[in-house]
Amino acid sequence: MSISLVAGLGNPGRAYAATRHNAGWMVLDALAADEKLSWQPQDRFEAETARWDFAPGHTVWLAKPLTFMNLSGRAIQKLAAFHKVPPADITVIYDDLTIELGLMKVAVRGSAGGHNGVADLLQRMGDGFVRYRLGIGPKAPPEMDIKDYVLGRFTDDQQLLFNQNIPRFVSGLRLLLAQGPDKAMNQLNRRTLTP
Repeated sequence: MSISLVAGLGNPGRAYAATRHNAGWMVLDALAADEKLSWQPQDRFEAETARWDFAPGHTVWLAKPLTFMNLSGRAIQKLAAFHKVPPADITVIYDDLTIELGLMKVAVRGSAGGHNGVADLLQRMGDGFVRYRLGIGPKAPPEMDIKDYVLGRFTDDQQLLFNQNIPRFVSGLRLLLAQGPDKAMNQLNRRTLTP
């Protein structure tokens, strides 16, 4: 197995740029900047894509769907079909409010967990893709509507914490791409935040 397509979930447009729901885009943008990759709008895929020559003979396509979150699967399905990438070779990066802010978890199977972008991908392509989940929780105040929370912006302290962890999120993604989900799960899922 070798990951060939990495999709970060988010919503297009300035109004959504710094919201919690765009955490996947933020990390993918950081990786692309590190590698000096340029994003290209691809109308036929409804996405921005960047080509990354990750290793000799191993091209990784980075993608940011432009379909808005609830239709993320449409863009990813088009990209996967064009590049002939099976679900097992796709990694999807997205926000997860059940995980503490600053932590990340890797999984290969599971439900959508209330995440509409993941739900759309499951409906269109089935399970088997790798999930790279970025913590944005816990939701506070608890009675706040989930939609309002994920479409809201981080507080200043939360944004600082998230930004400080972006290098860890990127290095974790590199580990996943280089060594596969099993090793990534072993190394990344056990970590706890240090003060």
